[in-house]
Amino acid sequence: MKSVPKLLRRFVGILLLSSFLLLIANLVILAIVTATQAPNGYPWKTAETAARNMTQTDQGYTMSQRMENQLKSENIWAIYIDNQTNECVWYSDNLPDTIPLKFTASDIANFTRGYIDGYPTFTSSSENGLMVLGYPKESFWKHMWPSWDYHFIANLPKNILIVLAVNVILIFIIYMTANTKLLKSVKPITDGIQALPMGNPVILKEKGVLSEISANINRTSEILQSQKLQLRKKETARANWIAGVSHDIRTPLSMVMGYAGQLENDENLSDTERKKASAIRRQSERMRNLINDLNLASKLEYNMQPLTVKTENVLAIVRQVAVDFLNTDIDGKFPIEWESDENTAAYYVNGDKDLLKRAITNLIQNSINHNEYGCSIFVSVLAEENVCAICVEDDGIGVSDEQIDKLNNTPHYMVCDTNTTEQRHGLGLLIVKQIVKSHNGTVTIAHSSHGGFAAKIRLPLITP
Repeated sequence: MKSVPKLLRRFVGILLLSSFLLLIANLVILAIVTATQAPNGYPWKTAETAARNMTQTDQGYTMSQRMENQLKSENIWAIYIDNQTNECVWYSDNLPDTIPLKFTASDIANFTRGYIDGYPTFTSSSENGLMVLGYPKESFWKHMWPSWDYHFIANLPKNILIVLAVNVILIFIIYMTANTKLLKSVKPITDGIQALPMGNPVILKEKGVLSEISANINRTSEILQSQKLQLRKKETARANWIAGVSHDIRTPLSMVMGYAGQLENDENLSDTERKKASAIRRQSERMRNLINDLNLASKLEYNMQPLTVKTENVLAIVRQVAVDFLNTDIDGKFPIEWESDENTAAYYVNGDKDLLKRAITNLIQNSINHNEYGCSIFVSVLAEENVCAICVEDDGIGVSDEQIDKLNNTPHYMVCDTNTTEQRHGLGLLIVKQIVKSHNGTVTIAHSSHGGFAAKIRLPLITP
C-alpha cells in the first residue's frame, strides 16, 4: 500500500510545516512586541533630561518651563532630593499629597527600583541631588528584583532551543495520537477503493470518523457485485443459447445438405433443377460454417475454448494451411505466393496449433470470399524485434479506409457490404482477433501493398 505512507508523510509534512510557520510567527510577534516596548526606556531618559534641566539659583532650585510643561502634559509629577539632607528641595505643582518630602536612604533605595505609594518612579542623579519622576499608577510594571543567575543567561540560547525541540516533539506526539484513529480508518478505505476496479467484493466496518465513506464504498461494492452477477448470467444465457441453437440446427441442416447433394447428383433431374440443388447445398454449407464460427467466437469470447498450448513452428503451420488451399483450388483462381525467406527453417511461438491454423485459414478464406473473380494471395512469415509477423495479402478489390478503421477499432461480428450473397467481413476476422488475443498477440488490418486487402498477425517469438 503506497497510499497510506503517502498520506502519513503528508500529515507529518503538514505538522512540521505548521510547527515551523508557528515558530516563525511567534518570533515575528516577539520582535514586534519587543520593538513596540522599546520606548519603555523613555521614562529613565526623561528623568535624565529633567535632571539636566534642574538649575540652582539664589532662591533655590528651578526647572525650565519647557520641561515642566512636558511633564504636566504627560501627567508626571517630579521631586528633587538634596544629596546632603535627603529632603525634597523642589517639587512640581501636581505632586500628590500622599508623597512625603523627606526620605531615608532605604526609602530612596526602594523607590529607585520600585514605587512610591503605588506610583512607578524613575530616577536620575545630578551633581547636587536626585531627580525622581512619578508616573500615573498602572502605567508601567517594574521588575523589583532585576537580577539573574549568570549561567542561566549564558545558557539561555541553548535552553531555548531545547525547549523548542521539546515543544515540537510534544506537538508531534499529540498530533500523531489524535490522528492514529483516522489513519487506521483510512487504510481499509484505500484498500477497498483499490479492490473495486478489480471486481472483488468489499466489506468495510462502518464505524469511526470515516464511517459514512465506508458505508458508501460498501453500497458501491454491492451494486457492482450485483451488476457483475447479472452480466455473468446474461453472458452465460447468451453462450448457452448460441450453443443450443448451433446444436439444434446441425441435424436438420445435415439432412438438407444430404438431400440437396443427392438431388444435385441425380441425373434424372434437369440441369436447372440440379443447379438449384447445388445452390441449396452450397448455401447450407455456408450456413454450417457460419454456425461453427459463431459457436467458436462465443466460446473464445467467454474463455470457454480450452487451449492446448505447446511450442509450435509457425512457418510449418502457415505452409500447411497454404498447401491445403492450393490443393482445393482446382480452377487456379486463387494462386498463393510465398514471400518469406526460403532459407529460414523455423519461427517458434507458444500456441494452440489448431487455433492458429484456424486463424490463418480465416484470413486466406476472407480473401477468397470477397474476390469472386479471383485474386492472387501473398503469404509471408517474418521476424520483427522478438515478434513473429504473419501477413496475408491479396491484390483483389480491397476495402475502403472507413471499413479498415471499423475492422481495426470496432468490436463486432459483422460489417455490412454490398455483397449480400457472400460472407461478410467481421465474424471470420473476429475469430482471428480472439485467437490471436488468447495468444498475447495483435492483429492489424490495412491496405495491401499489392492493391487489395492485408491482415498482419504478430505473435511473441520464443527460443525453444
